[in-house]
Amino acid sequence: MTANLLVRNLDDEIIARLKERAMKHGRSAEAEHREILRQALINEASDTFDELAAKIRAMTPHDKKPTSSEVLLRESRDER
Repeated sequence: MTANLLVRNLDDEIIARLKERAMKHGRSAEAEHREILRQALINEASDTFDELAAKIRAMTPHDKKPTSSEVLLRESRDER
């Protein structure tokens, strides 16, 4: 599926530089815009599982001892 993207409120300088860059690469400003977006996003690294786990660990308080799963299961059963 192909989608359209409309970018508003660009400075005239940015538009001029986009057109210059497009001419250097022998393509239209629209094609250059697509290539810039593609390059910017294809090289963007996604977080690995380990990086995501580290972020979650950083949000967890370190001064509190974790509750064992056995205790949590017992508490859950007792609530019923």
